[in-house]
Amino acid sequence: MPIKVLLADDSDVIRRAIRRLLQEQSEIEVVGEATGFAQAIRMTNDLKPQVIIMDVHMRDEYTLKPMKVRSCLDGCSSRIVAISLWNDEETRELAKSIGAVALLDKAELHASLIPAIKNALRPA
Repeated sequence: MPIKVLLADDSDVIRRAIRRLLQEQSEIEVVGEATGFAQAIRMTNDLKPQVIIMDVHMRDEYTLKPMKVRSCLDGCSSRIVAISLWNDEETRELAKSIGAVALLDKAELHASLIPAIKNALRPA
């Protein structure tokens, strides 16, 4: 069974690039794409992805409130792999506060994303 992945990024270009990268992997299936946090939460509840690739700095109709994202995803088994162009302390704390198992630099996704998805499903 392929790993079900939901992409959540407000950039069409980034989502297309990630989708292309993941389509090369037979063990990974992209089950949906969200353009904001609220949509990602709704799609997670509907699609039950195993891994959510989430940009922690998406522009959305809502301002990201980490506890809101985390509380909305409590009870689901999806693991979050956070992505961002920034890797500063504030971004690391933001990723941690939403329960992300990893924070990846968007500039390095080609090398880091596939291993991060697989690692996200390993028992802690």
